[in-house]
Amino acid sequence: MVSLPMSPDDLLPSDEAVLEIAEVARRLGVSAGKVRNLIAEHHLLAVNRDGTPMIPEVFLDGSEVAKHLTGLIDVLIDGGFDRNSAMRWLFTAQDDIGEYPARALHSHAAREMIRRAQALAL
Repeated sequence: MVSLPMSPDDLLPSDEAVLEIAEVARRLGVSAGKVRNLIAEHHLLAVNRDGTPMIPEVFLDGSEVAKHLTGLIDVLIDGGFDRNSAMRWLFTAQDDIGEYPARALHSHAAREMIRRAQALAL
C-alpha cells in the first residue's frame, strides 16, 4: 500500500473534498442532529477542520450514504480500529486497484474492500 499525502489537520489527502454537517444533512434529507448521530454511531466518519466536523464527500452517493460504507466502517471498528485508524485506512491507496478504499466503494471493488478489512481484523 502507498499512502497518499495527508493534511496534518485531519488524516485526509489534502485534495479530498469535504462537506459540513449542514450540507450532508441537506443532501440526505435529514436534520443536522441526525448526521451527528450517524457520526457518533460510526455510520459516517468525520474529520475536524478548525474545530468544525467535516465529512468526506466521497462518503455520499447522491442523496444517500455510499452503499457499503457503513458495513465497511463496522468491520474496521469491530476489528479493533479506532476512528482515526479507520479513516487513515479508508484513504490509503491500494496499489493493485489504483485507488483508496473510500473511492473503491463506488466501483466493482467495493466488496473486495470489505474482504480486505475483514482480513485485517483477523
